[in-house]
Amino acid sequence: MDIRVAAYAVIISEGKILLAHWRAGEHSGWTLPGGGIDPGEDPADAAVREISEETGYRAELGELIGVDSKVIPAGQRLSGSGVPLHALRIVYTATVVGGDLSNEIGGSTDEAAWFELGDVAGLDRVDLVDIGIRMRSASEARRAD
Repeated sequence: MDIRVAAYAVIISEGKILLAHWRAGEHSGWTLPGGGIDPGEDPADAAVREISEETGYRAELGELIGVDSKVIPAGQRLSGSGVPLHALRIVYTATVVGGDLSNEIGGSTDEAAWFELGDVAGLDRVDLVDIGIRMRSASEARRAD
């Protein structure tokens, strides 16, 4: 089994969420900004780096809101070695602190954009978007108690 550890951020401002458009061959969808952790890289540093690469923004991380664990069967992988993939997705909240919205060139995403939270359900998106939104809502509910 292969394993991939990645770090992402839920960035919401004024009722809008920042998403990146992921593309892998003929497959695509909107996702949370973030991605794979380089060897020896701290997950928080990876999230900040990936946000910058994919959206053009400098971000400050908030809290760690969850870790999603997902096993993708070998036959459902988009690429790889023909074995299942265990994806560990570390999710933070974050706030934009600088930079300008821009699209990544030559990476795994090709566009970044803000969307009204109410419009997310109508987007072609990966499951991580919904997972991240639920994690953020659960975190806010815990703080309210």
